[in-house]
Amino acid sequence: MVNNTVDTEATEIRCQEKSRGGLSYEVILAEPAPNVAVPKRPVTPGKNVSVEEIEQKLKAAEERRISLEAKKMADISTKLAKVEEATRKKDEITNEFITQTKEQLESKMELHVEKREAIISDMKEKLKIHAQDIEKTRETLEQQKANEQKAIEEKLKIAQSLRDENIKKMLDRLKEHNTIKIAEIKSQNDQLECQKLEEKARIYENKLFAAEQKREKELQKKIEKVQKLERRAELVRQNKAQAQDLDGQQSAIASSG
Repeated sequence: MVNNTVDTEATEIRCQEKSRGGLSYEVILAEPAPNVAVPKRPVTPGKNVSVEEIEQKLKAAEERRISLEAKKMADISTKLAKVEEATRKKDEITNEFITQTKEQLESKMELHVEKREAIISDMKEKLKIHAQDIEKTRETLEQQKANEQKAIEEKLKIAQSLRDENIKKMLDRLKEHNTIKIAEIKSQNDQLECQKLEEKARIYENKLFAAEQKREKELQKKIEKVQKLERRAELVRQNKAQAQDLDGQQSAIASSG
């Protein structure tokens, strides 16, 4: 709320803005004077004033008062016109500012909307291209998958055929190997039997050789024992013969004496 005060010599205009676009004015012609005793003009003695002169003076005073009031009202009208002009200019400036601001905002909004629509359109185009790329990639992957599946099936067929052929070859080899192995086992068994017989013969020969050596050792011991006994018997015979010779000599000596 704005209060404006315009002072003159005896007139005051108080302007009060109560609402946007509306003004309230309070015109005060003069401040109330205190109760002061107005000095009376001294009466000039010896001068007679007629009624006509008094009426003329009152009329002149009334005319001056009316002229003064008219002048004051003209001044008030001029000041009110200035205030109204200032208010009008202020409203024009405000309206112009509002209009320019609104136009700028609308221009910015239009530019923002255009940019937003351009961004959305660009994003839609990019998404469309991306979706097309994804579809192409999916089709390529499906084709690659089908080709790989077909190649795997072909490889499995070839592998199955090779496996069957290898199994057949392995069975043939096993049959041949089993035949050879059986012959080898039979030959090995024969060799083992021969080796066992030879081992048994060798063991028997070793036993016979050991028994022969043992028998020879025992026979040698017996021979040595017999020889020892014979030597002892020979010594006994020799001792006995010597004793007999000694006895014969003693008998001969005795008979000769």
